[in-house]
Amino acid sequence: MSTDTATRNRREPRTQRSMRLASGIALCLAISYGLNLPIPFIAPVLAVFLGATLNRPLSIKATLGLTLMVTLTTGSGLLLVPLLRYFPFCGVLLVGLCLFLAFRFDLRGGNNLVTTFAVIGLTMISSAGTADYGLAMLVIGALVKGLLVAVLVHALSHWLFPECSPAQTPAVAARLADNETSRLALRAALVVLPTFLLALTNPAGYLPIILAAVSLARQSCTTTARGAARELLGSTLLGGALAILFWCALSLFVHLWMFFLWMLLFGLLLARKLYTLSPTRFPPGFWLNTLVTLNILLGQSVQDSALGKDVYTAFAVRMGLFIAVSLYACLVLQLLDRPHRIPRQSGAFKSP
Repeated sequence: MSTDTATRNRREPRTQRSMRLASGIALCLAISYGLNLPIPFIAPVLAVFLGATLNRPLSIKATLGLTLMVTLTTGSGLLLVPLLRYFPFCGVLLVGLCLFLAFRFDLRGGNNLVTTFAVIGLTMISSAGTADYGLAMLVIGALVKGLLVAVLVHALSHWLFPECSPAQTPAVAARLADNETSRLALRAALVVLPTFLLALTNPAGYLPIILAAVSLARQSCTTTARGAARELLGSTLLGGALAILFWCALSLFVHLWMFFLWMLLFGLLLARKLYTLSPTRFPPGFWLNTLVTLNILLGQSVQDSALGKDVYTAFAVRMGLFIAVSLYACLVLQLLDRPHRIPRQSGAFKSP
């Protein structure tokens, strides 16, 4: 009887999902850095979004459709480049409007991944293109390659840790009123927009900050002003602290496979929190943003080290920017929040 209980515990859906998420992030990291892909931390970040959003492997048709969707949504950012170059004020207003529409589409039940890549295309690609079309094409290539790696690893992790329980119909989130949906979408767009303006000044240096802002914007859709500082700023600070701890552990023995094993360990610890195997008072979005922040900061530090830059100074500057973006997001939530509570299941990230 005890053996049967242990078997059921090992194959409990949340256990399988946490193993899939952690192994997927670690494998994407190892493949990206092993193959020396451009912007190698993109694939692990996409693995976080895929693993936390999808509890089933993508079919070949869905994979091709997703790849085409990513190419179109990210490539659409190139269409905004001439407007941003010659009519910057109108261009920024148009980007802000498109961000608002993308987040509202998501809050009304749209596809999370479509929204995420649409926001990335509107911000990362257009800001990179204003500096250099070559840089924009490099970012698009990095996103497409990173997505292909993430999708393939996602399928492999499902083979290694299959979903053992029968597929359940996800609970339908409480539908928000149109004015409430518009308010939340405006709030999320305002979280991303200043980071986009910052990236326009130095696309090569500030593009990773946009990914952090996108993650915070997703999280802001399910966060009230009352818990904003604890959830938005707290997850950013925890991600930075874990990145420092990870870097110190990796420096003991620098090797790709140690990089993989340490990421697997850190990923398992955070995935257990995300899927409430180790219950905490923080919502899943807190742990999701912590994972994203950890991967971005760590990936940038590894690239700085490979280029011979001062890793610690660069990390301090980058961490300061992450904290500034989080504080700004908290301020936006304080200004645009209302007394009534926002349902947890509404927004860009649905609880696993």
